[in-house]
Amino acid sequence: MRDRINSVGNTKKITDAMKLVAAAKVRKAQDAVIGARPFSEQLVKVLFAINEKLQGEDVDVPLCEKRAVKTALLIVCTGDRGLCGGFNNFIIRKTEQRCKELRAQGVEVKLITVGKKGGVYFNRRKDQYNLVKRFDMGQAPSTQDAQTISDEIFAEFTSMEVDKVEMVYSRFVSLISAEPTIQTILPLSKEGQVCTVDGVCVDADADEIFKLTTEDGKFKVERSSSETEMSEFEGVMQFEQDPNQILDALMPLYMNSQILRALQESLASELAARMNAMSTASDNAKELKKNLSLVYNRARQAKITSEIIELVAGAAAA
Repeated sequence: MRDRINSVGNTKKITDAMKLVAAAKVRKAQDAVIGARPFSEQLVKVLFAINEKLQGEDVDVPLCEKRAVKTALLIVCTGDRGLCGGFNNFIIRKTEQRCKELRAQGVEVKLITVGKKGGVYFNRRKDQYNLVKRFDMGQAPSTQDAQTISDEIFAEFTSMEVDKVEMVYSRFVSLISAEPTIQTILPLSKEGQVCTVDGVCVDADADEIFKLTTEDGKFKVERSSSETEMSEFEGVMQFEQDPNQILDALMPLYMNSQILRALQESLASELAARMNAMSTASDNAKELKKNLSLVYNRARQAKITSEIIELVAGAAAA
């Protein structure tokens, strides 16, 4: 019993330390997310406005090309490590669900994983999923990391190996809330314009958000859709340069910024999930140690009482 109490106490020390480490890192990750969002969101608005204005013009931009969807590429962002509650598991389950939805529409699916957990999971199921590339998440996603992933996406899309690219990642909301999200990256077009070869819409620009809540003490998933807003200055936009040159220059920046933002949000969500998981584990360890100590003390007290009774009985008999 003493060994078990000591073991629980040592476990609590470990979970407390991991909680403090995650809490220290999550603040930095949170600042990175908040700092990247304004630029990323405004760039998307500008590009959508330009692309919308040029819909009726004969402008050839490969990354904006709309074609029937035969193959889709999913970029799946998980973590490199565990001990973060259901963070990795929920992203993996949503990826599997999305694969089923696309296959039901006759669309083939390819996967690129970012994070060891997702890479290991889908690599073990190669008979079920077409995993084309694996990347590690790392402790601090950089522009170089985003560029590497962007180059892989660019090669797949421009070579017409895939017709649609989506990212599955966890959007950071707060230290106690995250929203696993499916976001369309390519092509850049309006909702309903990207369809399968049979004409079935495949959610072009509408982001599908899965939000974790609780109901009657159990997990519940709420689904919602968020469309990309158009820029306010769309109607008066004028070009001094060739619009094709503008899009060619901005599209790589768009891809890099969207991927980097998703990586940063995923990392912040993972750290927050780990901090909360370790906090819960510490509380449980504290409660377990308390209960074990109570049982131990009762057993010890009963043994002492029994020995005293034996001594008294022996003395009385003498």
